[in-house]
Amino acid sequence: MEIRTLRYFLAVAREENMSRAAEQLHVTQPTLSKALKSLEDELGKKLFTRHSFSIALTEEGDLLRSRAEDLLSMADKIEQEFSSLDDITGGEIYFGLAESYQIRWLAREVHAFKKLYPDLRYHITSGDTEQVTEKLDKGLLDFAVICEAPDEKKYRYVLFPESDYFGAVFPPDSPLAGKEQITAEDLAGLPLFTSEQSWENDIRPWAKDSFSRLRLEGSFRLAFNGSLFAREGLGVLLTLNNLIDTSPESGLIFRPLYPRLEMKMYLIWNKYRSFTPIAERFLKQIRTSFTGN
Repeated sequence: MEIRTLRYFLAVAREENMSRAAEQLHVTQPTLSKALKSLEDELGKKLFTRHSFSIALTEEGDLLRSRAEDLLSMADKIEQEFSSLDDITGGEIYFGLAESYQIRWLAREVHAFKKLYPDLRYHITSGDTEQVTEKLDKGLLDFAVICEAPDEKKYRYVLFPESDYFGAVFPPDSPLAGKEQITAEDLAGLPLFTSEQSWENDIRPWAKDSFSRLRLEGSFRLAFNGSLFAREGLGVLLTLNNLIDTSPESGLIFRPLYPRLEMKMYLIWNKYRSFTPIAERFLKQIRTSFTGN
């Protein structure tokens, strides 16, 4: 299976039209059709359903698309890594980031690093721990920032200098608005929003015996989306501090949870990862800045 053929396949999947894909790829339509037919023969599966003026993926085609996207991302990353081996002014670094106000520490380090290596190019993928570690494990990322203790059998890490803490976000007309801190008992019976990861890993141990009285109304991976639902009065969003605009004109209030529920942030990388020179230099800088070592 050739990389070029996978690029052809993804172009057709994206355009849903053989003629447009051929034009985009700068190849003839017969050449493209032949390549896709060979791919189907090689895999022994039908990848496309052909209609009069369009092409749709079969279930097998959908599966190949997700795998091909990862494979091509890795191929592109390998090419970039090798092309930057002798580049002393820059290169490519790939980050996967959880939502956190502590990301500002990382941004500061990137800003300082670019003064030393002005041709640095960095790429950001956002997601929860499951999403970013999956890409890290596949080799699509150099570093990930997560908000739970990493598996030390798989990863090395640097701890961020500060922590986040959980709070409740709700409109100012909520019955909770008069409280300075929010307890699990305050939340009992109310519709709640948070990520599934936080619900199980953070809220459950924090609430202890009161957890059975809490009700997850809906789960969100992005706190901003959850805040829109909270502002409409659909429930109380449980999220980290400083992620949501709670200024007077925002229509939302943030109150910290009590007892305080802190969240440490970790910059992690694969334990047996071989870094490019630019990633190695960046790691050295951030270790020095965050830990003094």
